[in-house]
Amino acid sequence: MEFENLKELMGLLKDTDITELQVEKDGVKVRIKREKFFGHLEIQKSVVHEKKELKEEPAEPEAEGRLITVTSPIVGTFYRAASPEAEPFVNVGARVKKGQVICIIEAMKLMNEIESEADGVISRILVENGHPVEYGEPLFLVEPI
Repeated sequence: MEFENLKELMGLLKDTDITELQVEKDGVKVRIKREKFFGHLEIQKSVVHEKKELKEEPAEPEAEGRLITVTSPIVGTFYRAASPEAEPFVNVGARVKKGQVICIIEAMKLMNEIESEADGVISRILVENGHPVEYGEPLFLVEPI
């Protein structure tokens, strides 16, 4: 199969919902597979409660300068708990130790544990549960102790 034929097949799949295609021609097998990106997010009912919690305790203005920002090391979906039924890893005001898991980011069906970068207290949670995050996006503000 020629390179141009492969490009043509990939172009045909670009604007469809098809995520996998396998073709066999003259004894040559070609399999094209791509991840499907979700066009919408399903927001759980508990998010409404979590929104209120996020706004309850803003960081004090004088503390803003010394807060440590925990950022996302990858692109993915932010989760505060290991499962929808589980308690969040941390809440605002929680004491954390360096290396303690504070959230999960799902990327390409893999769950990546994100750890606290320092001993401290969670001052703010900057992302809502189930929302997408970008590389380098701030997730938490931690007041070091």
